[in-house]
Amino acid sequence: MSTATVISPPNHQSPITTLPSWEYLLETARKYTDARRIRRVGQHPSTQPIPSSWDKLPADGIAPVLLYRDSNSWCPFCERVWFALEEKGIPFTTEFINLSDKPKWYTDLVPTTLVPAVKIEGELVYESKDILLALEKRFPEVPLLPSNPEERAVADRWIEESETNGFRDLAYQLLRNAPENPEELEELKAKFEAQLDILEANLDRYPSPFFLSEFSLVDILYSPHLDRLAANLPVYRGYHLRGNSRFPRINAWFEAIAQRPAYQRSASDNTTNNLLLRRRFGIEPIGNPAPLDANRANLLANRAEAAERLSDNHELAIADILKNSGVAALAVDNNLEAVQEIVDRHLRFLANYLLYGNGEVLAGGNTGGKEGTGTPEAAIGAITFAYLRNRLCAPRDLSAGAATAFRFAADKVLASLY
Repeated sequence: MSTATVISPPNHQSPITTLPSWEYLLETARKYTDARRIRRVGQHPSTQPIPSSWDKLPADGIAPVLLYRDSNSWCPFCERVWFALEEKGIPFTTEFINLSDKPKWYTDLVPTTLVPAVKIEGELVYESKDILLALEKRFPEVPLLPSNPEERAVADRWIEESETNGFRDLAYQLLRNAPENPEELEELKAKFEAQLDILEANLDRYPSPFFLSEFSLVDILYSPHLDRLAANLPVYRGYHLRGNSRFPRINAWFEAIAQRPAYQRSASDNTTNNLLLRRRFGIEPIGNPAPLDANRANLLANRAEAAERLSDNHELAIADILKNSGVAALAVDNNLEAVQEIVDRHLRFLANYLLYGNGEVLAGGNTGGKEGTGTPEAAIGAITFAYLRNRLCAPRDLSAGAATAFRFAADKVLASLY
């Protein structure tokens, strides 16, 4: 269905007391998105997407590739492999590995004990670059390397250099372990920019917006890292990669790669990347993140997927909110049922707004509103939306586009509370 389609608001759009049921919201959302996910056993409320290639499963129903990846879906090296699997249309299943408590069977299986690893028809391969090359060799039907010998030589060299040229090490040193001495910091920035200049020159070699004459493994190798740098650098180092006039080809590459459906399925979003850097590495921000992309947030497919995810997973989401967000402290006379009812109502309002709001600014009062400032209902709603906004991760819980739509709608609703 076209993303330009607009859903006509039902008669019961507002106020909040006349919201539709979760069943109605789920049924409606699924009319406007084909995105489906399955719950991960023992890891609720986390889910995993159904690969787009499952209609290509062999007659025995066994996928030829088993992917071992991180349980939070944060790892950029795992993202590379997922990206390639989707691009090539290879059916696969996923085994999630808790990096904080890796099972012994996995550390015994994989010599490096790291993710990702795969079994290709039972044969173990590890290290993301080696996995990508093995997939290319075993599944040549959708090639991600050029057939022209001269261009293939360029591709082979750039694939190797993507792992050995120091670009990634410099980038993450700048983000995570930057020197405190101003002169040393400037020297590190200069080295990093010199690496970006090389990427810019490489992208200028062919007329396409990609590294080679067509999209390839080279793009997949760089994609997760450039995405994270574009998100992290403005917030944590005050340096902008997107929109930087020094790198027009890199910026054209960002635009081109974002058009690929496989990228949209496998990539993370800026908010997830920025929250991760702070939570996992303890780095304090010095700048503000870029505004959420309103155009992306208002695409029907993204809004409907966000509403579908929330509606399908609302019971687990509410339990998580009650346990971990702090709203339980607002219960009067320990009446958690009343708090749960308020949380449920606000989440249904959010799902309804995702489907029917069309991005407009909400009038105060819809969810406990301006006249109710400071009341438990408004406070519970504010905590609920703020918690979920920063709790969800893409692509662990939903696609990056749907995550943007979710956060954008949550911000709109939060603004209506006060």
